[in-house]
Amino acid sequence: MSRLVGLLALLVAGLLAQRGTAAEGRPNVLFLISDDLNNFLGCYGDPRARTPNLDKLAARGVRFDKAYCSFPLCGPSRNSLLTGLYPNSTGIHANQQIFRQTIPAQQSLPQAFRLAGYFAARIGKLYHYNVPKSIGTNGHDDPGSWEMEINPAGVDRLEEEPQIFSLTPGQYGGSLSWFASPKPDRFHTDALMADDAAWVLKRCAERKDRPFFLAVGFFRPHTPYVAPKDPYYGYYPESEMPVVQGVADDQADLPKAALGSYKPDQDKLTDDLRRQCVQAYYASISFMDAQVGRVLAALEENGLAENTIVVFTSDHGYHMGEHGLWQKMSLFEESSRVPLLIAAPGMAKAGSVAAAPVSHVDLFPTLAELCNVSAPKNLQGQSLVPMLKDPENEKGRDWALTQVVRGGGLGRATVTRDVGSEGNRYFGYTLRTPRWRYTEWDEGRQGRELYDHSADAKELKNLADDPAHAATIAELASQLKSAVATTLPADGKVPEVKLAPWAPNLTEPE
Repeated sequence: MSRLVGLLALLVAGLLAQRGTAAEGRPNVLFLISDDLNNFLGCYGDPRARTPNLDKLAARGVRFDKAYCSFPLCGPSRNSLLTGLYPNSTGIHANQQIFRQTIPAQQSLPQAFRLAGYFAARIGKLYHYNVPKSIGTNGHDDPGSWEMEINPAGVDRLEEEPQIFSLTPGQYGGSLSWFASPKPDRFHTDALMADDAAWVLKRCAERKDRPFFLAVGFFRPHTPYVAPKDPYYGYYPESEMPVVQGVADDQADLPKAALGSYKPDQDKLTDDLRRQCVQAYYASISFMDAQVGRVLAALEENGLAENTIVVFTSDHGYHMGEHGLWQKMSLFEESSRVPLLIAAPGMAKAGSVAAAPVSHVDLFPTLAELCNVSAPKNLQGQSLVPMLKDPENEKGRDWALTQVVRGGGLGRATVTRDVGSEGNRYFGYTLRTPRWRYTEWDEGRQGRELYDHSADAKELKNLADDPAHAATIAELASQLKSAVATTLPADGKVPEVKLAPWAPNLTEPE
């Protein structure tokens, strides 16, 4: 084992020495991303959540209160975030795809940093993985993005699957599933990743003439919600877990498409199972938070914190029974909104909050500007640097767009500047402004939704058919159409997915 560690150390040292030296003072980037995380965090005002490490990160950086994914599903969201392009420009609308199959020459975010002389490394899930089946592998990774990839696997993948409860026995990644593990942190995948991150950071500290872009992709709280029983489940007594009420009344004014993410196996849920599910989800979040804390501690211990930009986000939001929905793939606030924390040295006052809507596609241009890295000209996001400098007053674009697909099969709907559809597949788009959420399903043919967040933060009253809001709907419909046009490439055509012969066959549903 000691010989292996020595060889790995030599490998990292060699990688760090590649491409010459970087300009002095260039900041490092520590990019942390969680999987399937709602805003169930103390720093976002959740009174139950025990997330001290993310709360501490928020207290030293900027918390973006209205940050949104571009597509509430792992594969499309992650490809979008990591290319700085909306799914209509990546061509990725499903999990079994990666942008090299559609736009192979496009530079990814970490690849741009590599080409600028950064040491780029990945630990865990950045692009799409089947969870838990792909844990310990490269998943659907992009080799061109990294110089080093590390893929640990813990007991949650290697030993405990037979003990996991699932609404659909034998299925864990797509079905609601959970397990209170008797094994302590150090045996679990996310803890092993924190170990690896600390090790890489120590090596990076020894080579300060070359900056790093280190991405750590935690798997929790993605199903199965596996976390050590002690202490994390103990933080959240099952009897105290909330169960959403009034679902039937809430759903009465919703178009069918709005509820299209509901899964039949969720009919098995009882109130007891709902409480157990919420408990396990919270426990997984607190476990993940503890591992984030260990990575941030390693950053401090190695003297890297003062010159490192830290980003924390998730690939999309997540339902825990709101509107009668669970998991992802809706266009409600719970599914489309994501946590986003950015701690960039020398920017805004610590603990600042940015209230203007922003998008995942904004991260690529933001980090490129902060680090003086050349970025592709076709990026579709805005730089958040002005907001980082003055989060209270700078509004930027002041809207965010999220889309999703409805209809059968895994075929590809055609997207036009008129937000078209193909066969029985169509798109839903939702526009989030500071006050409103406006949603159209298949250009309105399958329904519309309008929510006033100044009075209805839980989106319980659909105002789309209220004549009193006709002018607002007309204005937002026009704004939505213009926003959708910005998601397309220059030629207006969504790239076609070409599955390579080596492309994996995904069998784990999401």
